[in-house]
Amino acid sequence: MIQDTKPEVKESENASSENQTKQGDINLFPVPVKTQFGEKLELQLSPSDSVMDVRQFLLDAPETCFFTCYDLLLNTKEGSSHHLEDYHEISEVADITTGDSSLEMIAALYDDRSIRAHVHRTRELLSLSTLHSSLSTSLALQHEMNQNATANSGEPAKTEVLELENLGFMEDVSGSLSNLLSSPSKEIKCVESIVFSSFNPPPSYRRLVGDLIYLDVVTLEGSKYCITGTTTTFYVNSSSGNTLDPKPTKAASEATTLIGLLQKISSKFKKAFREMLERKASAHPFENIQSLLPPNSWLGLHPVPDHRRDAARAENSLTLSFGSELIGMQRDWNEELQSCREFPHASPQERILRDRALYKVSSDFVDAAISGAIGVISRCIPPINPTDPECFHMYVHNNIFFSFAVDADLEQLSRKQLSESNLVKPRVNGEKSSNGEVESAADVASEAQLAESEQATYASSNNDLKGTKAYQEADVPGLYNLAMAIVDYRGHRVVAQSVLPGILQGDKSDSLLYGSVDNGKKICWNQDFHAKVLEASKRLRVKEHSVVDGSGNIFQIAAPVECKGIVGSDDRHYLLDLMRVTPRDANYTGTNSKFCILRPELITAFCQAEAAKTSKSKEEKPAEQEQQQTETPVKVAETSDTKPLESEEDKTGIEESGSKTADVANKSEDIRFNPNVFTEFKLAGSPEEIAADEESVRKVSSYLKDIVLPKFIQDLCTLEVSPMDGQTLTEALHAHGINVRYIGKVADGTKHLPHLWDLCSNEIVVRCAKHILKDVLRDTADHDIGHAVAHFYNCLFGDCQAVSGKGVANNTQSKNQKKEVSGKSGKGHSRSKAGTAASSRKQASCMSLSSESLWADILEFAKVKYQFELPEDARSRVKKISVIRNLCLKVGVTIAAKKYDLNAGTPFQTSDILNLQPVVKHSIPVCSEAKELVETGKVQLAEGMLNEAYTLFTEAFTILQQVTGPMHREVANCCRYLAMVLYHAGDMAAAIMQQHKELIINERCLGLDHPDTAHSYGNMALFYHGLNQSELALRHMSRALLLLSLSSGPDHPDVAATYINVAMMYQDIGKMNTALRYLQEALKKNERLLGEEHIQTAVCYHALAIAFNCVGAYKLSHQHEKKTYDILVKQLGEDDSRTRDSQNWMKTFKVREAQMTAQKQKGQAANAVSAQAAIDLLKAHPDLIQAFQAASAGGASGSGGNREVSGENFPRGRGVDERSARAVAEARKKAAARGLLIRPHGVPVQALPPLTQLLNIINSGMTPENTATEDTNGAVVDPHPQDATKVDPQGQTPVGLGPGLAALDSKKQKQSGK
Repeated sequence: MIQDTKPEVKESENASSENQTKQGDINLFPVPVKTQFGEKLELQLSPSDSVMDVRQFLLDAPETCFFTCYDLLLNTKEGSSHHLEDYHEISEVADITTGDSSLEMIAALYDDRSIRAHVHRTRELLSLSTLHSSLSTSLALQHEMNQNATANSGEPAKTEVLELENLGFMEDVSGSLSNLLSSPSKEIKCVESIVFSSFNPPPSYRRLVGDLIYLDVVTLEGSKYCITGTTTTFYVNSSSGNTLDPKPTKAASEATTLIGLLQKISSKFKKAFREMLERKASAHPFENIQSLLPPNSWLGLHPVPDHRRDAARAENSLTLSFGSELIGMQRDWNEELQSCREFPHASPQERILRDRALYKVSSDFVDAAISGAIGVISRCIPPINPTDPECFHMYVHNNIFFSFAVDADLEQLSRKQLSESNLVKPRVNGEKSSNGEVESAADVASEAQLAESEQATYASSNNDLKGTKAYQEADVPGLYNLAMAIVDYRGHRVVAQSVLPGILQGDKSDSLLYGSVDNGKKICWNQDFHAKVLEASKRLRVKEHSVVDGSGNIFQIAAPVECKGIVGSDDRHYLLDLMRVTPRDANYTGTNSKFCILRPELITAFCQAEAAKTSKSKEEKPAEQEQQQTETPVKVAETSDTKPLESEEDKTGIEESGSKTADVANKSEDIRFNPNVFTEFKLAGSPEEIAADEESVRKVSSYLKDIVLPKFIQDLCTLEVSPMDGQTLTEALHAHGINVRYIGKVADGTKHLPHLWDLCSNEIVVRCAKHILKDVLRDTADHDIGHAVAHFYNCLFGDCQAVSGKGVANNTQSKNQKKEVSGKSGKGHSRSKAGTAASSRKQASCMSLSSESLWADILEFAKVKYQFELPEDARSRVKKISVIRNLCLKVGVTIAAKKYDLNAGTPFQTSDILNLQPVVKHSIPVCSEAKELVETGKVQLAEGMLNEAYTLFTEAFTILQQVTGPMHREVANCCRYLAMVLYHAGDMAAAIMQQHKELIINERCLGLDHPDTAHSYGNMALFYHGLNQSELALRHMSRALLLLSLSSGPDHPDVAATYINVAMMYQDIGKMNTALRYLQEALKKNERLLGEEHIQTAVCYHALAIAFNCVGAYKLSHQHEKKTYDILVKQLGEDDSRTRDSQNWMKTFKVREAQMTAQKQKGQAANAVSAQAAIDLLKAHPDLIQAFQAASAGGASGSGGNREVSGENFPRGRGVDERSARAVAEARKKAAARGLLIRPHGVPVQALPPLTQLLNIINSGMTPENTATEDTNGAVVDPHPQDATKVDPQGQTPVGLGPGLAALDSKKQKQSGK
């Protein structure tokens, strides 16, 4: 299975073989390469490949992976040979399209730098640490080996094992922590050690004859060698003991590469190295690639693996300091980034090159910024202004500028608790200098200082990053931004920026041309600059408006007042401090919420909505308005706790003003917002204009509160949007343009659905705990960190008292807290020089936390920040594993992967805290072109145009491969959609190949237990099942369930849906008893989570009916189908096609039941078989009888509290995952319109045969075995989707086998919209 992918990606990573045929713009030509050893290999190259690409392919090919220092010659068929320069494209040098050209690698001379790089590369090749093998790959390989080993099937035994694992494990989630990480693969040892010899550096007389480096090598045979590296070769010298003897040994072994030499002197090395290359080659090519910013892992191996001596590791950590190599130049990040921005981008190929250069530089910058920030926080890098107070320290390292951002949230909280004197006020809001009126005379000096150094808060640095991103995407020629990253580590937040040219040399106030440094007292303006900013503001919907400065001068600006436009010494125009590119949120106007701004996604959605309204109101004003007024508020009333009356008035207001603006604004482009309303800056212009600007911002804010939020809550209730954990919830909120500060409102709106309420309230708990934990970490001395984190976790999840330290801790605490708070923003990050007094005080503050005080703080914080009242018993109600996981990911903590007893008072020991990693936010650009291709592709897929969709997704995949390389989230997206297209086209094997790529990328880029990774495993399982590889499918399902249990916990509708899919798989391999147990588990879950009236619950009932039908229990089938029918009637009405389908099923079961009794009476031997088979089955599996009894009992009483489910709920397709579900829903609308019914996974089939035909099939006296295979196919993938002649009752009744019901949710959407 997996093997197939190799040839495609090995040689040329940026264009896989299928793209060759599919795509015009990339053609590959075979070019033979002659290596340094005279071997031959062939590369597939495109004329547009750069020479760097060719070098990369040669590094990846096993024959040439150990050559690092060589020149490339291109020999053409005319007989001329060209020397290739690294940065050229091949096409610039010669034309390879004619064929008959060849490449030759010629050994180049080593120098100090390149020989060290060579040793480094050699060490890398000799370790497996770069190989990240995915569980899925090893499962497939294992499966292959098993199949080869045994022709006889040992399957039943294996699937038995799987059953027990799955059903048992959801109860014990903390036990499953230890199953997430696979034990590291066994290292292959090639050599005992390679270290730099203590003879280094070579003496001067040896330098003159070319010695560069000496290495000591111990081989596996135990021989010790001293090796000389010269400018041309490596050879073994004759040194022994403590004196250098540079003569080559008698055996005269020498080679141009280190690996070549080792192969000559050690036979064991040769064998092991070959094995190593084979191991790497057997892996999927994606598993060998480094991902640029790997996600933090929140679990570490337990027991902790032994730490062994490794000279190479030790040397690297000593020589590479904070991301900058000691030898060679530091990189000028700003120059690199801006010159990449200036690349030409007219043709697609130029755009790809530009995007790729930008992506590479930005990623390298973020990497360097992380190491630098760690150096700053651990005090290894000295500040450039050591005489200033500590909170204003700034650092420059490796051409990156670092400064601290303070967390203002906590200070608001503690200020509220302690009601401090007004000394603190000006600083607390993180306002750069509050309104200029100074609170007290003593404070004047520090006030001025604050204004100067612009103390930024957490929120403002976040907003600054968003603003920088927005301007980067607007991409206005001639307007530049700095590279930026935010690093959170050990409680500190460090902002890293590329250094603005000239800022460190001169005074920046001279070069300020636009905006204001002192909060609007003096505003600068420049025509040239204004023109560029204006151009950007058009793309960002920022309105040009006039403001007044302190002296009463009026300026026309098109950006927030506090932005700064500076001309650098490189004469480029830079725009900095973009904290408010979007306007302030009119729903939050207090002084504390200065940085509550609206999200750009909301602005876009609002403008689109307005534009749509405008065009509609032009066509049919009166009718439209009435209808909208009657229709929308009803939805609001249904789904949220808002008062329907009030929102109705609001709505009409919005509608009316919408039609008024229609005449003014012709198209959505004209809607612009003034970012300076609701701020302390003085606006010029007529009062009417200002009022209009304020009104438009109010309108967006109320659009968010009254339309977007209720709609989002409704989508959550109908499972249209189904986040699994905190991260996916945040992403879903952001995608809808909702800020996380509204999460309390979302929680209030979803009270009736326990899994959603849990999700929101757990996220609130985690976010509150995060701020408190960061505060604790900031005040903890280096040697106490592990202890402090363990204590904090014990307070949060256990029941832990304050550690009373030597009797003083508690009474000094309250004073300290006050001191800390008033002093905090003054001394900023008190990274104390360990004085004894200071350290004992710190000790106190961390240890004085107790469970009570911590939870009191969390409840208080939730009120202040999210206006959300957590229930008093929140502490006992939190989903502990999900919260631990979420908190670890947000703060960067790694804990040991073992079973914790979370009911104990202190579940965590200090030894369980394994690591603290930096958490990063960055603005690495993504490729917009590929995004657009994917969007278009989704539309094509939705319309069922598979070929077109395939071409688009493949093209996007090719572009992304070239821009970002394969390890990127967007690439995974392409692979997922490609897999879907292939799957719909019936090519299972190819679908599995693509899906496997997605799975590997998700594991590496998002994390092992990210919900997307879980869905990847689920999709893999469905595809394997489609190839009838049930055992592999079930192993993948088992992994998917494990991952879901960690990210969402067992109580989530997606878990129930996965159970239904597992049941279908068991049903297909004839293990009915297991299948029934899963279905009942799913039914219990859905009744508990969604209520008995939810459509997902009907899906479970229907699946149970089918399952009972397969074992011939027609009476139970009828009972369950009746329930399905009742729910559907209630939710959809009797006329809905699904309700009618359900009715037909009921009749079918009735008829079968009647037939069975008839057969009994007639005693026809032939037909009695089926009844007999059912009875035998029951005898063979007594637990089945219990299952039936349970089912009928459950059927009678109806378990689960009778909760009302508001709104119309319709599920999503499960064969596909959330984001693709919408696309598929579209496809279903279209197919339904053409009279095609849809297979559960969206494959159109011929319309339903008349019921009589169905009955004929049944009447022909099928035995249960037959019906099992015929009937259940609809639930899972039909192995031959093209074979439409096969009658497949389920396929055509999308009443809802597992994923199937969603097949028609779109119809219903249509109806509800009408």
